Amino acid sequence: MNELIELLSTEWALRALITSSMVGIMCGVLGTFLVLRNMSLIGDALSHSILPGIFFAFVLVGSYSSIAFFVGSSVAGLVAALGISWIQQNMSTKNDAAIGIIYTTMFSIGVIGISWLQHSGGVHIDLKDFLFGNVLGISNEDIYLTLGVMIFTLVSVVIFYRHLFITTFQETIAQTMGIPTRFLHYFLLLILSFVVVASLQAVGVILVVAMLITPASTALLLSNKMEKVIVISALLGFLAAVLGLIGAIVFDTVPGPAMAITSALIYLVVVLLSKEHGIIFKYLRERKETIRIEKEDIIKYLFKNKGSSTQSVAEFIGITGSKAKSLVASLTKNGFIQGGSSQLLLSPSGERQAMDLIRAHRLWETYQVEAMGLDASQIHPDAERMEHHLSPEMLEKINKDLGYPTNDPHGSPIPPK
Repeated sequence: MNELIELLSTEWALRALITSSMVGIMCGVLGTFLVLRNMSLIGDALSHSILPGIFFAFVLVGSYSSIAFFVGSSVAGLVAALGISWIQQNMSTKNDAAIGIIYTTMFSIGVIGISWLQHSGGVHIDLKDFLFGNVLGISNEDIYLTLGVMIFTLVSVVIFYRHLFITTFQETIAQTMGIPTRFLHYFLLLILSFVVVASLQAVGVILVVAMLITPASTALLLSNKMEKVIVISALLGFLAAVLGLIGAIVFDTVPGPAMAITSALIYLVVVLLSKEHGIIFKYLRERKETIRIEKEDIIKYLFKNKGSSTQSVAEFIGITGSKAKSLVASLTKNGFIQGGSSQLLLSPSGERQAMDLIRAHRLWETYQVEAMGLDASQIHPDAERMEHHLSPEMLEKINKDLGYPTNDPHGSPIPPK
């Protein structure tokens, strides 16, 4: 640990850490809008399309210059964006196909151009640095450039947040309000071009899309509020960049891919553990819901079959005997069942619960026939399912809409509330 702290204190490591952090933050913020606007593929396309700009900038300037590369790459990104939009609007070509045509063509031009420069005498330029990043070779000029792009990105999002928000979710309404949706679209592509170019040294053109998309996708699993999603995405991008860089130093590997993998691992953890959307919590909620329904089925069965045994309950519900014993024990503990396992009886509270279920069942059957026009022979299976999910408020509304019926379509009385 002491060696790692000492290593991170060196000048080159601090430069790498500062630049990676800024890349993670601005990619996280901008990526939120790209994901919500279904523009992930365009982000990938622009990241690949900037290579010709690097080639032509090098040819014009004749040397390695971060500013020249930034200008050239930004122009190339805008050319790609305009080309994609023109094809989508004027040609009978699918949207994703238009993106593929432009970015593969421009990427190929860039690869060929940079490869030609590599084989030219006296030129020291490595294609791998642009494809996968070279965060350990960052200069002060790169830091200032990345800082400027991050400030521009954050300020632009703050200033145009309301417009970006409404055009992201309700573009048609935004147009009727006079909001320049086309301008905002191209302005977002301009910011994207700047962010991609500024991220070159940190993660490269191939992996920058991971920093744009993965933190934002992770944040959307953690919150449904736009402001929170943006903040969480920025924090996750920062975390992925820093941890990825540290991991690359510790395991002596390439920083760009390490950051992308770290971001993906964070996404995987959230997919598993997110309280709202996580697989584990979703499984636990579904399991809890299944147990609740099975308990209610047992209560309803015992109401109609008083004195039944635990084994007969298990056979009716379709569960194992051991599980039936566990559920009966839980219902007994909660005061819904009384008596031994060979002769189960409902308590007064259990009978009230059973009457509520029967009332929900018969009201829903009545609603299916009266309001939905179904035949009485078709309604029982759906009522068996819905009786477990109808809230008291929903039942009162159904009862009122039906005119407070006293019998269901089969002639059975509907219990009062």
